[in-house]
Amino acid sequence: MKKWIWDLALAGMLLVSLPETAFPQWLNLKVAGTPRNADGSANLTAATPRTADGKPDLSGVWHAANGRFIGNLAQAAGITAPFKPEAAAIYKERTDTQGLHRPSGMCLPKSVPEGMTLPPYPFKIVQTPALTLVLYEIFVDYRQIHTDGRPLPKDRNPAWFGYSVGKWEGDTFVVQTVGINERTWLDDSGYPHSDQLVITERMRRQDFGHMTIEFTFDDPKMYTKPWTATVPFELMPDTELLEYVCENERDLEHMFSKQNVPGAK
Repeated sequence: MKKWIWDLALAGMLLVSLPETAFPQWLNLKVAGTPRNADGSANLTAATPRTADGKPDLSGVWHAANGRFIGNLAQAAGITAPFKPEAAAIYKERTDTQGLHRPSGMCLPKSVPEGMTLPPYPFKIVQTPALTLVLYEIFVDYRQIHTDGRPLPKDRNPAWFGYSVGKWEGDTFVVQTVGINERTWLDDSGYPHSDQLVITERMRRQDFGHMTIEFTFDDPKMYTKPWTATVPFELMPDTELLEYVCENERDLEHMFSKQNVPGAK
């Protein structure tokens, strides 16, 4: 079974197994400022909300519009990843073992963009003038994007979500991220990266309920040239994040070992 399909199936089983009182956290929640249709539902095609200084407001709870990009990021973008030989070898090992040693299988974070492209797990953007926060439902992680004019740090320890700075180019929020821990994967199929990875995100909110993020990956150690995937996202109105805590998962390797996956114990 492909790992992204397994992730979706596992998510479904977890949701079904939750006690009835576990969700929703707020019944009949109506978030203030949400444009409404005549029947009271959120109008997802209404105009893009804007902050006091006129910039698009990206705030809200979002999820990937579909699961295509978690399973194979480059393929979903309609391209072939421009691997260098080292990256191709790493990717082959990961696919041959069906992603057995995926970090999230050991409760380690899904980083950028993997943590944003796995439905049904949403993320929440909280936008302020000097700092934009991305709060992830899966594993209760968070990311900081600084917009106070600071440069990217020159001396940095590897971090699961790296170091991010952002600026506005017209109505597009442009974010650069460096210093992401090499143990993270770009998607569930196992696209690798090195310590030289620079991710540039171009976030555009088309209307109230729709946003695209163009991810460009520039990693001269692993890829022959930069490559890009543009992922669509949809707003989840009138809802909030749930708490999803992973407690040192140790079962997956034993489950895969029964399927005679190479590298399993």
